[in-house]
Amino acid sequence: MQQAAPRAGRTLPGMPPEFDDPDEDGEPRLMRRRFGAGREEKKRGRWWWPASTAGRVFLAIGGLAAIGAIAVAGLTLKHDLERDARFRIAGTANIQATGLTEIGRAQLLPVFGEDIGRNVFFVPLNERRKQLEQIPWVERATVMRLLPDQIRVAVVERKPVAFTRHGQQIGLVDANGVLLTMPAATMAQRHYSFPVVTGIDPGDSAESRKARMAMYLRMMSELDAGGQHNSEQLSEIDLTDPEDARVLMPEQGRDILAHFGEDHFLERYERYRSHIAEWRQQYPQLAAVDLRYEDQVVLQMTSGTQKSDAPAAGDASSGGQAASPTASGDRQKPSAAAPAIRKSKPLQAKKHAQAKRAAAHNGRRIPATASRPTAIGAAAGMEQGG
Repeated sequence: MQQAAPRAGRTLPGMPPEFDDPDEDGEPRLMRRRFGAGREEKKRGRWWWPASTAGRVFLAIGGLAAIGAIAVAGLTLKHDLERDARFRIAGTANIQATGLTEIGRAQLLPVFGEDIGRNVFFVPLNERRKQLEQIPWVERATVMRLLPDQIRVAVVERKPVAFTRHGQQIGLVDANGVLLTMPAATMAQRHYSFPVVTGIDPGDSAESRKARMAMYLRMMSELDAGGQHNSEQLSEIDLTDPEDARVLMPEQGRDILAHFGEDHFLERYERYRSHIAEWRQQYPQLAAVDLRYEDQVVLQMTSGTQKSDAPAAGDASSGGQAASPTASGDRQKPSAAAPAIRKSKPLQAKKHAQAKRAAAHNGRRIPATASRPTAIGAAAGMEQGG
């Protein structure tokens, strides 16, 4: 018997030889058997797919019918819920509220006025939450459904951190610069003890008010660090200039305006406390102290006092001798023994600010018995102002 040689280029070592195709359809029988078995197994794995065209049509119709039935059931359920009296909000008694301290239910209930008589499932909770947070005293709110017919509101109120004054009106402000109103009698009951902050006006943008209050909070934190209570010695803080916290320091006989700048508050406060008695003794007409310079302070006299440069009054070695008056007003270089002190007339803008402050305080100033105004003093000041 003669062995047939394999066709050239059709086989490789280790591969089964290809046999002649008796049907001459161009596909070897081994390959046809292998791929044909794979298609058959795939068809057998999709048991739910009909083999005939008619079966596939019936399957599609059945699927559409199922989807339609689900949609009809949903609409029917919605219609039944809308008409079911068990889920209807009958009145304001069905609206619960927690976390109310400074505000009452009377301020919250108008937000839900449209929901009285409505099905509880159709109350727009997110919209009601946003409306509640438009109330100045509400910092954030949560609105929930309680089946079958209740709405629960959880409120987190804002916390005041300072008094504010606009003309003769006394109010409160929180850490974000949000202005808050409160009756004078309620302020007295709360026994708030804050400095009075000016320069936070309703016409300013929210970002501007928040930035000014951030400087105020930073100042309070530095002054009270380590368990100290230095902030209790502050009477009034003017935040009109976002780079200069101007503080009224209550002293015997008059208030001294101190410029603290925007940083190093504790260091400047301690410098002020260390020298203020000597400065006042040496300069009886002292009206303001600028503490924003590292090696010197600027003393500002009341209007009409001639300006001159002098060494630091707190340094015993300096002798306290004043130099001759200068017209230029340039600062002398600080001596090595102590920081230099410059006293000068108030600038025009500062005189205007002091005149406004004096007019506001004349006969109507918020009393600060020890160091800062109390809520009772604030209330009294507002009542006197009309």
